[in-house]
Amino acid sequence: MATDPRDAATPIPPFPAGFLWGVSTSAHQIEGAASEREPSVWDTFTAEPGRVKDGSTAAVACDHYHRYREDVALLADLGVDAYRFSVSWPRVNSPSGLDFYDRLVDELCAAGVRPVPTLFHWDLPAGLDWLERDTASRFAEYVSVVAGRLGDRVRKWITLNEPAEHTLLGHALGTHAPGGRLLFDALPVAHHQLLAHGLAVRALRAAGATDIGIANSHGPTWPASREPADLEAAAFYDVLLNRLFAEPILLGAYPEGLGELMPGDVRSDLEVIAEPLDWYGVNYYAPTRVGAPQGTEIDFGGVRIPAELPFSVRQIEGVPVTDFGWPVVPEGLTELLTTFHERYGDRLPPVVITENGCSYEGIDDQERIAYLDGHIRALHRAVEAGVDVRGYFVWSLLDNFEWAEGYARRFGLVHVDFDAPGTLERTPKASYAWLRDVLRARG
Repeated sequence: MATDPRDAATPIPPFPAGFLWGVSTSAHQIEGAASEREPSVWDTFTAEPGRVKDGSTAAVACDHYHRYREDVALLADLGVDAYRFSVSWPRVNSPSGLDFYDRLVDELCAAGVRPVPTLFHWDLPAGLDWLERDTASRFAEYVSVVAGRLGDRVRKWITLNEPAEHTLLGHALGTHAPGGRLLFDALPVAHHQLLAHGLAVRALRAAGATDIGIANSHGPTWPASREPADLEAAAFYDVLLNRLFAEPILLGAYPEGLGELMPGDVRSDLEVIAEPLDWYGVNYYAPTRVGAPQGTEIDFGGVRIPAELPFSVRQIEGVPVTDFGWPVVPEGLTELLTTFHERYGDRLPPVVITENGCSYEGIDDQERIAYLDGHIRALHRAVEAGVDVRGYFVWSLLDNFEWAEGYARRFGLVHVDFDAPGTLERTPKASYAWLRDVLRARG
């Protein structure tokens, strides 16, 4: 549903005191300087012909590694409270790799912008594999190193970003790094990431951290019809993409039937996975309409959905779509949050929207303004319904390397000129100015 023009003409309603406004990025998508760090699974993946649609890599990307001061100045001018970035594990493994994040955090603090690092955003060091249980322990060791270096200035931490997508796209369907096409044999990847999350929470607590969350992607699952086969397929999809990654953390248990499919001592692991959080991060983009399998492979938003899966993903009709073809459904955010509030009750900690954004071309990006306006209002309706929401982060500050799409999709509030790699000129878009005005209007 498009934003009601009557809404757009009225100010954004006020959020509770202390509400955190921010923007998000990730290391592999913007940093560049690939020669100054160890390789990641994404470097290996993008070196294979045909893996990225435009044949590009993130070797330079936005060159944020060298231009971070310019980007922090953009953050300060925008007026956000916080900047969610990710720490590159391969960079930390490199000599002096943590020095960059020292400089970045210092620059953010000097600008009055709170640093909010995500400790894993898909760029696993080459040679490691989430199919292996030991990777979870290795992750906890790396987290301890980062927390020991940055913890005197960083208060708010995120362990993992979107383990659901990393499992599905990277290991089950093969459209993201490392390119595995394991289908349901990818379930150990989900378990080991969740275990890594729990171990990371313990490592952060040991370092003195008191403000820890995770960034899980969630969205309502809408059945294609009320036919039993469609209802069953939608329920199964909802378990895989929502409950599988929420309930071990929030309830200390896997959804029925999944625990026995996981490797290792699941009961003991769940005690680690369910380490209490200070808040729960939600990345929201759209609902998913799901029906019974249709017997053929489907190309859905650039992702090939194999025919052998017990569901099919359908188009949501009658709503606008972004330039990426994703449906624009702001009310889905309200539905998602109120559903989680009802489903998990007091087991759901305060919520932070850790990503929400859209891909549109152009610098005068009125569609992005309408998208953000609609979703912020939808978020406010969830707050009015009783959901304890503490923050909202826009994806993303900069146009960037959009994984398997290369540079063809633009999610940024700031345009980056990738056609002029020598300059990579930054140009704030209309949506940047709009959000700046919204933030200034808070008083």
